[in-house]
Amino acid sequence: MAKSKAREYVWLQCESCKMLNYRTEVRVAGGTPKLVMQKFCKRERKHTEHKLKRK
Repeated sequence: MAKSKAREYVWLQCESCKMLNYRTEVRVAGGTPKLVMQKFCKRERKHTEHKLKRK
């Protein structure tokens, strides 16, 4: 059984320093999600808001 094209890889970008910190896979079937997460930023050494960024 083949894997469907309903998922794609995206980056999570820190909102304060604009560094691409995390890469994750999201489901794009039915439209693009608006993903916002609280993740740890290595540059600032604290938890900051990260938003979805496509390359």
